[in-house]
Amino acid sequence: MALFPVDVSEAPPIPAARSDSTGHPRRPLLVWVRTGTAHVRIDGDPVFHLTAGQGTWIPADGWHHRAIDTEPGTVAFPLWLQPGADGPSETTRFEVPEGWRDWLIQHFNLQVTPLIGHGLQDAITDLLGRHRAHPPAPSEDPDPLAPFTPPELPRAAGARAVAEELIRDPAIDLTVEQWATRALSSPRTLRRDFLAGTGLTFEQWRLHNRLIAAVEFLAAGFDVDQVAARVGFASRNGFTRAFKLRYGPTPHDFGRRLAASSAHVDLTPRATLARQTEELMAVVRGDASSASELLPAARTPAHANDMHVLSWIYRGSGYLDIGETRHERRRGVATWIPAGLKHVTGLRANSISLPLGSATTADLQLAEPLQVQFPPGWDDYLMHCSISARSGLHPDDYDPAHILDLFAEQVAAQRALSVPMPTDPSARAAAMDYLRHIDISRESAGYDVPAEVHRAFRDETGMTFARWRYAARMRVARDLLAGGARPSAVARRVGYAHLPAFSTAFTGLHGLSPREFQERERASPAARTHDPS
Repeated sequence: MALFPVDVSEAPPIPAARSDSTGHPRRPLLVWVRTGTAHVRIDGDPVFHLTAGQGTWIPADGWHHRAIDTEPGTVAFPLWLQPGADGPSETTRFEVPEGWRDWLIQHFNLQVTPLIGHGLQDAITDLLGRHRAHPPAPSEDPDPLAPFTPPELPRAAGARAVAEELIRDPAIDLTVEQWATRALSSPRTLRRDFLAGTGLTFEQWRLHNRLIAAVEFLAAGFDVDQVAARVGFASRNGFTRAFKLRYGPTPHDFGRRLAASSAHVDLTPRATLARQTEELMAVVRGDASSASELLPAARTPAHANDMHVLSWIYRGSGYLDIGETRHERRRGVATWIPAGLKHVTGLRANSISLPLGSATTADLQLAEPLQVQFPPGWDDYLMHCSISARSGLHPDDYDPAHILDLFAEQVAAQRALSVPMPTDPSARAAAMDYLRHIDISRESAGYDVPAEVHRAFRDETGMTFARWRYAARMRVARDLLAGGARPSAVARRVGYAHLPAFSTAFTGLHGLSPREFQERERASPAARTHDPS
């Protein structure tokens, strides 16, 4: 997998952004300003004006409506804290010590990325396996997964979003109908997507996730009542019954055995986050004496996305595992993870990654990971991209596809994989410029390039520049159609203002209309069209 440097040395300016409380859970909210200025409004209270290094704490019961507005050049992180955070009862402004700032960035990452830990499963399996009198009957435990393995994520976007939110906060107690509304789906579709993607019903998946989280919290030293509340059980008795049915011992016995055992159990990110949230409250109160350590090594469950996902390493290092292949990721590297490929992303200790955005298969044709190295001067802008993509705090004219602009050279190169590229520097520059702007119809301008560029195209590709442009458009069009994009959308993507003109050009080259080509591809995925250009 090639690693490209970003093709510009200076990051774009960070625009103003805003958000409000619509659609967010009623939880404690912490807003931290890394750079610039933000204004936080809470109901009818005075506005909090926050500058770099400052934060404000808003208790769960301290507001009914809030809005965040940031000035240009500002990076502000909205952090929804876990239930049970024992902070001040009133809205509080505070200074964030420098040593805590990277931890807050990682906290944001955990809000939007479902990470699990290393080192827990084997120790817990060994400890509990010795005490489980008999395996549960199939009717009692229909879950086909190993009891200490975190459940897989569904592939469908709506179901996966629900699963990720439940991993971050197992205590959320919504019905399937309520979850379906939030996921812009129907209850029937949501249930079907969970079963098809994980082998579990929604209820089985949620219970499995809650009990895995309970093991993590008990291993971290939380008492049974705290754990029951943190993972979403209404009573201690109900939690004890479910835990005992699943694992054998009661939660109390498990905690006692774990404390008495010599097994070393690393805390998972979810459990460490719960512990460190308690420490964060000392920062809010102004009496923190030392910086918190960052989270330990972590990874995602194995899963596949239905969109290409872009992930950036801000600090430390990580990896991307696809099948038997490991792709290393280091500081500053952003990686496009292709849609449809089952994978695991991991972080090493004291490392931080952030998701920057996503792209559909119609926007980007990608068969293997694509990496770009960004310089440190891009850090603030990339954090702004991550916050915009995942938190709701974004510019009014936010376009999720803007992230592709940062990869113009690399996306153009991907588009040209099967189109001959000239090696002459001037001709190659003209080719890359065309590929970057292939969705803009500029044929009327005639591409006024020097004669030597035209000559280089003829000598090195066997095509005139005009014929090369036509071949490139048709190559991209075929990829988009094979990926399932509508012909009308493909026409716009490759620079045709009107679908009939595109259909005529495509049919003239391939002997099939765009729709007929697409139907043939669906019927025979292995089919390959000969390129007469």
